[in-house]
Parts: sequence; structure tokens; C-alpha cells
Amino acid sequence: MPALQGFTLLLIAQVVGEVLARGLSLPLPGPVLGLMLMLLALPWRAVQQRVEAAAEVLLAHLSLLFVPIGVGVVSHLGVLGAHAMSLLLVLLASTAIGLTVTALVLQRLWVDDPAAGDAP
Repeated sequence: MPALQGFTLLLIAQVVGEVLARGLSLPLPGPVLGLMLMLLALPWRAVQQRVEAAAEVLLAHLSLLFVPIGVGVVSHLGVLGAHAMSLLLVLLASTAIGLTVTALVLQRLWVDDPAAGDAP
């Protein structure tokens, strides 16, 4: 029963976020606003326990959440095959950019932190 209550709380937060986003014409998606509202509600122990119960159920069945993605990929194999080289290039480029930015930020943090001593 607490899991169902946790799901209800999560859905209420999402709906309220969606109403706020659309009603106030905010530039943020409704689920993001709902997540922020849930973050504000989590300090209360009653909310924490119910959301934790819902999270345990979700995590126990996490693999089921990938089924729709797998079905979508299989149903669009022709499109993916037609654009395979472009997708491969984008994946490699985005990975390289992400690694480079991460390395540069880490290097900058090591240089700027006097407490770090001699950085490797």
C-alpha cells in the first residue's frame, strides 16, 4: 500500500508541475517542475517512506521499463540502418566531446585547488 501511495505522490507532483508549466507559460517542462516540488516535499518522513516504497518497486522491475525502447528500436531498424554512419559519427563525436570537456574541467579544478597539492 505505501508503494501505491508513493506512486500517487509522484504522479500528483508531475501533474502539479505540468499545470504550473502550462498555466504560467514557464520555460521548464512540467515533469522537471514536479521533480523540484517532490524535492521540496522529501524532507517530510511520511513522503520519504512512501516514495521510497515506490522507488523499490520501480527498481525491482527496472528492466521492464526498457521494453518499449527495445520495441521502438526494432520497429525502426530500417531508419536506423539508413542512417547508421551518421549515428555512429554523432555517437563518437559526442563521446569524444564529453570526455574532453570532463578532462579539461578536472584539470582546471586540480590546478585551481591549492589544497590538492601536486596534482597528477
